[in-house]
Amino acid sequence: MSDIIKLENLTKKFGDLVAVNNVSLNIKEGEIFGLLGPNGAGKTTIINMVLSLLHPTSGRILVNGLDVVKNKEKVKQLIGMMTQETVVEPDLTGAQNLELFCQLYHIAEEKIPAAVRFGLEEADLMKFADVKAGTYSGGMQRRLGLVRAMLQEPKLLLLDEPTTGLDVQNRVSMWQRIKDLNKKGTTLLLTTQYLEEADELCDRLAIIDHGRVIAQGTPSELKRMASEGEILEIITSPEMAQKAANFLRTKFRISPEVKGDRIKAIVQKTEAEKLTKITKGLEQEKIPIFSISIHLPTLDDVFIKLTGATIRDTTQETESAMTRTFMGRHR
Repeated sequence: MSDIIKLENLTKKFGDLVAVNNVSLNIKEGEIFGLLGPNGAGKTTIINMVLSLLHPTSGRILVNGLDVVKNKEKVKQLIGMMTQETVVEPDLTGAQNLELFCQLYHIAEEKIPAAVRFGLEEADLMKFADVKAGTYSGGMQRRLGLVRAMLQEPKLLLLDEPTTGLDVQNRVSMWQRIKDLNKKGTTLLLTTQYLEEADELCDRLAIIDHGRVIAQGTPSELKRMASEGEILEIITSPEMAQKAANFLRTKFRISPEVKGDRIKAIVQKTEAEKLTKITKGLEQEKIPIFSISIHLPTLDDVFIKLTGATIRDTTQETESAMTRTFMGRHR
């Protein structure tokens, strides 16, 4: 697959603050690529530069082979954007919101009714087409925002934290819509702080911290970075958990942690191959096994290992790309 986005030694400074520090990435056509990182890591700044709303201090960005700084208008025609914030015109209906953006995208007048109908169907909002968007729930507004970004059938879709603020049901529904878009041929670049979202959606990921790419690869490749072994996890009854842990220490020289009814331990590959023996041994000790599994570390484990566990407060990236445009603060 060819590269649809290419970042070459990309750097962005705001005075003395280095928001993006010498980042190089290749994003392939047809994939879902995720930018993962803590608050203030540089994710939204990168999105803003891809959209040409911010100019790089140094380095360059190619979108479909075009230099973003030199070919702003051509690049914009290739890109759809869903922002962190839910931006709807509250006094317009759902249908009118889509009609407005069709006009902003210069979609031919005769094609607008079909585009609006398609958008409403994709967002599952047909029965709310004539209801003011300001009365929509958060999930409905986010779905409207997603299909609005699709109206001009972009080659590349940028999603800046697309499920922020959604409940579990709406988040899962949004995930499925994103997957369906990708299956139809759209390349997606998304930023997210949800580890399970990145694991569920992304073909490849880059973890960014303090403006630098500190790791990249498939979710499975990144998980292998978190530990030299795999995770053994056993669920038993709370009153038997400590007995099970003691048995593992004595019989198999495994050092587990006990939390309630759950026992977890890092095991090497040779120990993982003893899973059947571990199961039989626990049964012989009359320790009930409700669940036993061996799996790779989670992306949570990778994230904490690479970025640390300290909460970070920042004012660097409080505005999304679309907000900068509306407020006239793009640089």
